[in-house]
Amino acid sequence: MAFLGHPRPLISLPSFHSPKTTHAILISRFSTRSNSVEAVELKTSRKEYSPGVIDDVFLNVFRSKMAQEIGWDSEKPGYDGLIDVAHRIMVGRSNSEATDAAVRILRALFPSWLLELYKKLVSPIAGGKVASVMVARVTALSCQWLMGTCTVNSVEMPDGSAWPSGVFVEKCKYLEESKCVGVCINTCKLPTQTFFKDCMGVPLVMEPSFSDYSCQFKFGINPPPPEDDTALKEPCLQTCPKAIRRMELNSATVVSKCPKA
Repeated sequence: MAFLGHPRPLISLPSFHSPKTTHAILISRFSTRSNSVEAVELKTSRKEYSPGVIDDVFLNVFRSKMAQEIGWDSEKPGYDGLIDVAHRIMVGRSNSEATDAAVRILRALFPSWLLELYKKLVSPIAGGKVASVMVARVTALSCQWLMGTCTVNSVEMPDGSAWPSGVFVEKCKYLEESKCVGVCINTCKLPTQTFFKDCMGVPLVMEPSFSDYSCQFKFGINPPPPEDDTALKEPCLQTCPKAIRRMELNSATVVSKCPKA
């Protein structure tokens, strides 16, 4: 019979490990499980934001204010058209003029009385902490349609304290789609900093990363002077169509700084 050719012991003895071996196995299993959990959490945190109906309303309102400011709108629908309008803001304007135009667009999105009340009544509370924390949360909740997935995080203040007044944008859609350092600087970073400081009484510094397209908002902190702001010294993105064209026309050109920034 078949089982006669493969005799098995009557008693199955358990395998024993030394304490060190058992400890190593447990650590290995725990480490593997931990890494798997971390990988799942990272994948979940990087999930792309899916705009809803309300987000479409925000996009259309914002785009209409942009078009009204410059007197032109794109034929492209949706977000692609918004990016076209953002590029058009830079046409025929100096950097400062483009920034001023973008500030007016942001102001047009809110009733003037609301901005004034916030600046006078909310911003002074607790040395500006309440206002900074509030706008961080509102920004994270209401602007993902424009920037992509973002979360509120903690920011270290100049006095060493930490406020939950930061917003981290994992990968800014506006920068990625515009493909232009100048558009980021002059129609987003600088005007947004100016708007919150001058119109709402909330200091803000924005720190975009042009390598991975992330961006860190720090409400409650004043931006550095222009000569110390590294974002203003960035070269063109490799994906920028205008930069590619300039290099094609003159391969000897070395751009140490984006001419639009």
